[in-house]
Amino acid sequence: MKKWMMATSTVALIAALAGCNSGSSNDDDDSVAVPPPAIDPVTTPESISLSFQGRYSSNEFGVSAAEIPVYDPENQQIFVVNALNGSVDVLDARDLANPARTGSLTVEDIAAGAVVNSIAYHNGFLAIAIEAASKTDPGFAAIYDATTLQLIDSTQVGALPDMLTFTPDGEYLLVANEGEPSDDYSVDPEGSVSIIALDGGTMGDVRTADFTAYNTQADALRDAGVRIYGPGASVAQDMEPEYITVATDSSTAWVALQENNALAKINIADAQVTDILPLGFKDYGVAGNGIDASDEDSVLNISTWPGVVGIYHPDAIASYNLDGSTYIVTANEGDARAWGEDNDLYWAGDASQGFVEEFRVKHLVHANGFDRRAGDDLPPQLRELGAGALLNPDVFGYCGASAGEPGDCREDDALGRLNITWVDGYRKNSDGSPVMFDTTGTENPAGDRLMYDKLYSYGARSFAIWDEDGALVWDSGDQFEQYLASADCFAGSNRDIPCVDYFNTGHDEGDAFDSRSDAKGPEPEGIALGQLGDKTFAFIGLERMGGIMVYDITDPQAPTFEDYFSTREDFELDPETNLAAVGDLGPEGLYFVPAADSPSGEALLVVGNEVSGTTVIYQIDQL
Repeated sequence: MKKWMMATSTVALIAALAGCNSGSSNDDDDSVAVPPPAIDPVTTPESISLSFQGRYSSNEFGVSAAEIPVYDPENQQIFVVNALNGSVDVLDARDLANPARTGSLTVEDIAAGAVVNSIAYHNGFLAIAIEAASKTDPGFAAIYDATTLQLIDSTQVGALPDMLTFTPDGEYLLVANEGEPSDDYSVDPEGSVSIIALDGGTMGDVRTADFTAYNTQADALRDAGVRIYGPGASVAQDMEPEYITVATDSSTAWVALQENNALAKINIADAQVTDILPLGFKDYGVAGNGIDASDEDSVLNISTWPGVVGIYHPDAIASYNLDGSTYIVTANEGDARAWGEDNDLYWAGDASQGFVEEFRVKHLVHANGFDRRAGDDLPPQLRELGAGALLNPDVFGYCGASAGEPGDCREDDALGRLNITWVDGYRKNSDGSPVMFDTTGTENPAGDRLMYDKLYSYGARSFAIWDEDGALVWDSGDQFEQYLASADCFAGSNRDIPCVDYFNTGHDEGDAFDSRSDAKGPEPEGIALGQLGDKTFAFIGLERMGGIMVYDITDPQAPTFEDYFSTREDFELDPETNLAAVGDLGPEGLYFVPAADSPSGEALLVVGNEVSGTTVIYQIDQL
């Protein structure tokens, strides 16, 4: 198993990608370059690439001091969420090479102990999603004057407002209320979307699009592929809205239900959830969908793994219109529910103290069963199901599984290190209870072993395009990992660091080759779309490896790779003690600035990096 396996079709793909990767680069210095003549914003480029313009650093590592940015074209300033301070930093962006902090906006006047989660900008107004001091309590949405930073209006919304956006016509503000549970799951608020009518910056009626009408449809939703599995949770409690995108005509919204692996479709005028759209699962046994599944084999091993699937679990989503149809674009990050993981009582076996669904394959299917992990990382809810688990040899025989034995499947250079969810994949009776087997792999009602026919891992290590009814139109497959592993990929603002030497490295550690392969790989999280002439481009932030993937998605059925650009400048140093030298870590939020709104007359991409605490401005070079 210790080799890098690549399908012939993927080799051809990498060659094609390399031919497109011809971007320019700028040195990171203090000089002010004379900008080239501005390109007519209506000109359609043949291709594009990114180049570094400037950054603002909070000088804070690993505390989310720069997360979600937006740009105010009227005042040429950037607002960025600083979760460390629970506030919004204000940056002067007139000098792109040297964005400077000019102040901050706090929300203490809204509620004591409240903090900022997200922001949105529209026509001179800044909207802020505000989490209450206790995240399970109702939160708030507020609108400020972007010029004076004065509060105009505010209102209460649902629990844990995590993201918000204006409709394109400015008539509504939509707020995704994630409704996460408390750590011990004793309090689990309902997820919802608040729809706030606007008159300029003044808030009118607040209506709630909730999921209570689906509470009686839990079984049907599960059968369709919607993940509903929180302890004792109703459908409405289990839904956790993460991110919203709105159709260009402002009539319909789509909401990422990340943990549920689905999209919700909302009629804005009626404030109704009209459908819950399961996204299905990505088959890692198919050529072109390979993954590197181990962080401890010390080699590149992008392989296909029959019986293993990825749960799309999108974080950021965006949308665009083509010939009257809306297409939704998702960054397929992956996200496990892990509540109570710091509570010793939970790991001691008290299931009332939390809920953790993540487990390694090697611990799941060990021949000696689960109890060898008791008191360490054994979820008590898993132990309640059985005393151990087996792999179906008809599915996993290719890596040595046989009746009652996992074979080499659980070895570190195979599937052993891969993080999966124990909640899905084991064989069930019609009532949802597990079909039991004995230790020989024989179905036996008196047995105490679960039988896993499929292994579900987190995320899809890709970005994808869906139609407005949630049908998959296109997925990038294993292009991200294949490109990062290729000789054509270079990181650093000078494009001089071979990506392959730091493949799937983490964003909070130095010298960490392959360290994220067992989890979610490069972990695409943030996404922004930009229109340049007649073309639409997608910019996808890779949270762990870092950097931005750029694709032309004008044809949703045949996107093409344009560029990969990373301003992570050093992969060897410990970033905690060498923050200034390592560059930008953990891109979280991305924001596209059209050329017409840019101080330089060139289209820009603004990125908030939560781990390095930096806000970076990239120029979009049109070729």
